[in-house]
Amino acid sequence: MKRLLDALLPPACPGCGREGKVVCERCLAHLARRRGEPAGVPLGLAVAQPAGLVQLEWCCAYSGPARACLHALKYDGELRLVEPLAEQMAARWARAGIGGDVLVPVPVHAARLRQRGFDQAELLARAAGRMLHLPVAQALERAAKTAAQHALSRRARAANVGGAFMVKPVQPNSIAGRWVVLVDDVVTTGATFSGCAQALYASGAAAVSGIALARER
Repeated sequence: MKRLLDALLPPACPGCGREGKVVCERCLAHLARRRGEPAGVPLGLAVAQPAGLVQLEWCCAYSGPARACLHALKYDGELRLVEPLAEQMAARWARAGIGGDVLVPVPVHAARLRQRGFDQAELLARAAGRMLHLPVAQALERAAKTAAQHALSRRARAANVGGAFMVKPVQPNSIAGRWVVLVDDVVTTGATFSGCAQALYASGAAAVSGIALARER
């Protein structure tokens, strides 16, 4: 089916429009910008660690090819991007991650899931989990629908997700005593990761880290 899809609808790189590959080599180099860097926040980037996280890692800045790829995945449904994007996330975590027992995707609201037909964070987590040989648990759900983060100011984003997440009633055993690595496509203020971490700690998580493809500065 993949070969048939590629024959009928040849892939085009969202970053530059070049046909033939889902992500071209030039744009892939942008996504791999931080692949070999040591763990932690780069010198000169004045950002605070989101509350509740022991570590936050990302692959590149949320600009150019990264923004184009994530928009193509989320809003155009270009699911062929899942594997190359997840590969960058897995490689970054394998290089810089200091620990983790289970990957947990940051969930979209049920209404948004019905609208899109998929949850991009779940798809990225499952693909990265296979590459990292880590289990994936869909342990979180949104307790309330929130406004789209991209439409809000940085201050409003933090207030937008407060108390928005909870651990599913059937999932505490997959969380208690374990080091959770949250997975999302992009991180801005870190408020979403912090909201998820709060819910996970309330269910007994031992530690919570986070990995995203891109970070908005």
